[in-house]
Amino acid sequence: MDKNFPTTVSAIAAGLNAKDFSSVEITEHLLQQIAARDGELNTFITTNEEHALASAKRADEARANGNPGSLCGVPYANKDIFCTTGIKTSCASKMLDSFISPYTATAIQKMDDAGMVMLGKTNMDEFAMGSSNETSYYGAVKNPWDKDRVPGGSSGGSAAAVAADLAPCATGTDTGGSIRQPAALCGISGLKPTYGRVSRYGMIAFASSLDQGGPMAHTAEDLATLLTVMAGHDPLDATSLEQTPEDFAAALGDSIADTTIGLPDQFFNDSMNPAVAANLDDVRKTLEKLGARFKQISLPHISLAIPAYYVVSSAECSSNLSRFDGVRFGYRCDDPENLEDLYLRSRSEGFGTEVIRRIMIGTYALSSGYYDAFYRKAQQIRHLIKNDFGAAFNDVDVILGPTTPDVAFKIGEKTDDPVSMYLSDIYTTAANLAGLPALSVPSGFREQLPLGVQLIGNYFAESKILNVAHQYQQQTDWHNERPAV
Repeated sequence: MDKNFPTTVSAIAAGLNAKDFSSVEITEHLLQQIAARDGELNTFITTNEEHALASAKRADEARANGNPGSLCGVPYANKDIFCTTGIKTSCASKMLDSFISPYTATAIQKMDDAGMVMLGKTNMDEFAMGSSNETSYYGAVKNPWDKDRVPGGSSGGSAAAVAADLAPCATGTDTGGSIRQPAALCGISGLKPTYGRVSRYGMIAFASSLDQGGPMAHTAEDLATLLTVMAGHDPLDATSLEQTPEDFAAALGDSIADTTIGLPDQFFNDSMNPAVAANLDDVRKTLEKLGARFKQISLPHISLAIPAYYVVSSAECSSNLSRFDGVRFGYRCDDPENLEDLYLRSRSEGFGTEVIRRIMIGTYALSSGYYDAFYRKAQQIRHLIKNDFGAAFNDVDVILGPTTPDVAFKIGEKTDDPVSMYLSDIYTTAANLAGLPALSVPSGFREQLPLGVQLIGNYFAESKILNVAHQYQQQTDWHNERPAV
């Protein structure tokens, strides 16, 4: 961004309050940056200058009339999995390339009601299925730190846009790590809230019992402010939880001297990358200086999280994506011979390879004779993992671990090895299986590429993990680093 414009949500809100600039001015600037630079990064699928500037103008008018919301006029980027009235929602798939939603997702409506300004819809792995943002129908997103490397997925477009300062914040979704993993690989902060904390209404489903929307930004402070706007019970979502509205930024700055942080034995073993282990040790030392206590804990079933996750998520995606049949909406093949040909060719032509692979795996796992052997067993493992976390949180307040096994890998490096790609989520899927809140914040670099560290909290403990992350960021400058333009 231009030096005259701040790059964080809190600083932009402060600048708008101080009348240092208007929402129209910073929105125009960001749209110019996207037009000039996104050609090499491919972070956006859709931008709508007219819509963005109209929203910015309304925000400036609201400020002029008094009593604006805390984020009124602040621009954001929106992952292209959230439905938006009158603007294409594609899920980065040929299947929905022409889909214009007639309604807006609840989480996005909350941001719009707060006066925030949507710059556009960001690129992603197709239907959120991927860990590298290479499965998109619109092409791979490039990591701003090294354009030969992936930004992570599936919220890679959102992460890269924030890292490159094309937007101060963005929405993301996290089914098995898809907010936290790209946040770590792009050197920003990202939060997966407790399952049900943010409404899933209007968020196109991948795996309904795992999907959770959340914010992505540079700092934990910004995440807290954004979650305050996004969270809340939604009667339109049967999985939305009734919780008292909370200001998640209120506890930022509280001492963490009485906080006990758990270190899972299963993370810290000989198979951990030495650079990742050294980075975690540096994080531990920083938090110890702030008075945090550390304790070794055990999560005995966490090694089973990856296989359990891919069975459960694939089964649910098989069910959720059955609606895309070429009949009601979405892509339809040309000149079908009969109904069977319509179904077969519409789905075969409309879905990409990874989506088809997961549908096939999920259909197999749910089929007669295999349901008990795969899906039921995966759900039993899921219950064991949830119990492991429950036991751990009897002894600790927060759990610390790596977000990713290593820094961002090169584009194309793992596309022919799905298992290796799936293992990119080895440290993140367990929190989704258990429905726990978790976040990633920047914690260092290896070979000039960002590393991130993960904090997992108990149910509804977002304020606690956000405060620990905020205190860490008050002692470090990793969140202030930016890739070269």
